[in-house]
Amino acid sequence: MVPVMSELWDIMNFVVRKGNLVKNLSETGLETVPKQYVQPMEERLDMNNVVNQDSIPVIDMSKYLEDPKVAESICLTAEKWGFFQVINHGVPIEFLDKVGETTRQFFRLPAEAKMKYTKENSPTCNVRYGTSFIP
Repeated sequence: MVPVMSELWDIMNFVVRKGNLVKNLSETGLETVPKQYVQPMEERLDMNNVVNQDSIPVIDMSKYLEDPKVAESICLTAEKWGFFQVINHGVPIEFLDKVGETTRQFFRLPAEAKMKYTKENSPTCNVRYGTSFIP
């Protein structure tokens, strides 16, 4: 039988308190998408205004210190596209791999362990954990 999680409390309990991820929520066999994941019609992307591009924007950081336009291009690209690829940033691939693995380890922690990093509980302003179920 497919679980029914139409109530906000059931979804919060499943995701926040039990530490499940959105991926786990999708694997339950839900027949409808929880309201938190449905974007209002007035905020949805108008497909008539989409610019087709073969790839995502790429920002070259090799001249960052000498060229102030690099910082400007980051801001403009983030505003227009919302994401981009950064090349020539000088961060070793081993470090990036470690960041990825550490992130995966964090999200595998039980909910109680992650909750100590919510905005209200985090010992620092620089590190915070949140979900779409925690306003």
